[in-house]
Amino acid sequence: MENGTAGENPIRINKYACACAIVASMISIIFGYDTGVMSGAMIFVKKEFKISDAKTEVLAGILNLCALVGSLSAGRTSDYIGRRYTIVIASVIFLLGSVVMGYGPSYAVLLIGRCVAGVGVGFALMIAPVYSAEVSAPSTRGFLSSLPEVGISIGILLGYLSNYIFSGLPLRLGWRIMLGIAAIPSLFLAIGILRMPESPRWLIMKGRLGEAKEIMYKVSNDPEEAEFRLKEIKKAMGIDENCDDEIVKIPDSVKAQGEGVWKELLLKPTKSLRWILIAGIGIHFFEHATGIEAVILYSHKIFDKAGVHDHKHQILATVGVGLTKLTFILLSTILIDRVGRRKLLLTSLSGMIVTLTGLGIFLTLAEHSGGKLIWALVLSIITTYGVVMFFNIGLGPVTWVYTAEIFPLKFRGLGVGIGVAVNRLMNATVSMSFLSISAAITTGGAFFMFAAISVIALIFFYFFLPETKGKSLEEMEALFTRGGTCSNHVSKEVEIGKY
Repeated sequence: MENGTAGENPIRINKYACACAIVASMISIIFGYDTGVMSGAMIFVKKEFKISDAKTEVLAGILNLCALVGSLSAGRTSDYIGRRYTIVIASVIFLLGSVVMGYGPSYAVLLIGRCVAGVGVGFALMIAPVYSAEVSAPSTRGFLSSLPEVGISIGILLGYLSNYIFSGLPLRLGWRIMLGIAAIPSLFLAIGILRMPESPRWLIMKGRLGEAKEIMYKVSNDPEEAEFRLKEIKKAMGIDENCDDEIVKIPDSVKAQGEGVWKELLLKPTKSLRWILIAGIGIHFFEHATGIEAVILYSHKIFDKAGVHDHKHQILATVGVGLTKLTFILLSTILIDRVGRRKLLLTSLSGMIVTLTGLGIFLTLAEHSGGKLIWALVLSIITTYGVVMFFNIGLGPVTWVYTAEIFPLKFRGLGVGIGVAVNRLMNATVSMSFLSISAAITTGGAFFMFAAISVIALIFFYFFLPETKGKSLEEMEALFTRGGTCSNHVSKEVEIGKY
């Protein structure tokens, strides 16, 4: 059963549900590639177009600003046309953006292509974890819902490898191949995604019980589990648990409809829904406010400050960042349903505070010594990898798993869309300001700032994010009720309505 055996049988993964989550995660690989490849491509773009640091920041951050549009549109789009077709839209938008960037005759055209791809990013980041969560059972939802984040890590590593492989080509050709080649997998994904089933929860939300039942039996381990999951979703949608009609009419009070959902979530939420919204927005805010984008996107700059001046060596060191990210995110997917979301988050933030502080110290010493303190240079590189390691063992994957599972079905598309919009806004803020902040307070000073923000994030997570491991999606709203606790050590007096 979904509820009863979640903790007893945590590793029984349904192969069909796993295949669905893997295919949905392919869109995340393309996004990850676009993020990773731009880190190295910027070196050559800057050289060809002779652009300033300010324009480089805009090129890096414009993708995430445009992703705001995509993420806010994706939630409502997925509620109307379904999760599957929303992934198709994301793939097509990525394809168009990649073609424009690969063409890139000028900085302006490259910026347009980056912006188009950004809209696709917004769609992809919202829909992949939601789809994965909705086809998963509670006992394996953490693992399957974190696959999109694994996909991003694989994509980033492939982007770094692409930088290294194509960096030897002529200047005008190399970076264009790096950026344009992403159009090929986007095309195949847009076609292949049509073979995937629709989310059974979305089908029930639309009253299509017959189709939902057929798919639910495929993504469940046995008929008893499938029936239990179907009954829980029907109950949440105001449908008689024993109804076996092929198509039913959904009560207006539980439909995900236009302005009504916006008002109910943002203007007149219940106390539990307000808590969910704050938790969802908060975790997305802190994912990037703690500075990981500065490490990923500007790793070549950090290595330059640490004394690695050759472009080829910088890119090779950056490949190490990608390998570290992928290794620890794979470890996280194994642990998330065993250890739980909270423990991974708190461990992750604690480690990030230490490594970000260390990176700030060692970079400051390395800069002030003019590169003469070899031990400071080495420790700067090690702590850079350390930041990536601790981020990807917890904060990176848990952010997407957590927000995809806490919102009630009626609000899931919109709620996750808002969370992703905040995520992209913070990503853009960091990526478009890091060079300027580093110039103002030094690169080391910038990482001291990120360490301080990580302390605030740790406090927020401790008090506001309850454990969701093993809970069904339909139980989440009850988890965030008055008197619900975030851990055994937190008083039951903690109530979201007081904040």
